[in-house]
Amino acid sequence: MPVTDVSTDAENLTMTVIADFAAPVERVWAAYSDPRQLERFWGPPGWPATFTSWDQSIGGHATYTMHGPRGEKSSGRWEFLAIDAPTRLEVLDAFADEEGNLLENFPSMRMEFDFESTPEGTRMVNVSHFASAEALEQIVAMGAIEGTRMAMEQIDAVLQDLREFAEGKGTRLELIDDTHVRITRLVNGPRELVWRAHHEPELIRQWMLGPDGWEMTECVAATEVGQSYRNTWAPVGDTPGEAFGFEGEALMLEPPRRSVSTERMQGQPVETLNDLNLYEEDGATLVTVLIEYPDKDTRDMILATGMVDGMEASFARLQRTILDPAGAEG
Repeated sequence: MPVTDVSTDAENLTMTVIADFAAPVERVWAAYSDPRQLERFWGPPGWPATFTSWDQSIGGHATYTMHGPRGEKSSGRWEFLAIDAPTRLEVLDAFADEEGNLLENFPSMRMEFDFESTPEGTRMVNVSHFASAEALEQIVAMGAIEGTRMAMEQIDAVLQDLREFAEGKGTRLELIDDTHVRITRLVNGPRELVWRAHHEPELIRQWMLGPDGWEMTECVAATEVGQSYRNTWAPVGDTPGEAFGFEGEALMLEPPRRSVSTERMQGQPVETLNDLNLYEEDGATLVTVLIEYPDKDTRDMILATGMVDGMEASFARLQRTILDPAGAEG
């Protein structure tokens, strides 16, 4: 995790974030100066940012919107106050509507980013200045400290080459907090095909089977927001186990980048929120699934079923059966 400290100072009306990166200053600066890179980590998990305008010049503005998994939106606008590449950046960050018009009665903050070379890479010190104690308290109450930590945990995947970051590491599980986990898997293939493999029944049936010895007996996909999906599996031959399935509703479909759906075991009331994101770089696609559970006990119970191992078996089959024939190598 790059964040080493987050602290607030009520007397000086500041919040300070210190983070260390295993990358040179120039590489870190590039991540903060390119909206396509910045939007991969500016919002916390489940709230990815999209920068809709970008003018990184003194007096210029950048606008962005963070999109929550249930359709929530939160937008902001930066005004660039100082730029000294690659070591210093200063912006005024304020709440705005999606067109970039500032919102009244919401706090703004002046953010200073300083980047310094270290033997291990780069240290960033980000100091946010507030106009009043009330503004600082409001931002903290909105979850800024924890949100910053979770957002910054995503930057390692940005600073490294995608294959260097994830290739050969299989399906990885990260416990974010008591109710959220993040699962990542790199597959060698174009994002558009990976998207289709997750949303078209004729492709889903070929790979989303878990360990060998199981077959998918029912596959109903949701093609529009609000529609329901339903998948059922059963053991083949002498394979032990009983038939089971999952169902849910599509809350967001943004092909070929992001889909959000609810999920529950057929016949059970417990429901999770599954947020699928696909990012492609140099012909490889990073699959990221953020799962929200109702509580820690449910999270631990589901993970104990061997879910991650089953997902790895499915991803390996996705590579063999769908992506390799398209020209990728497993």
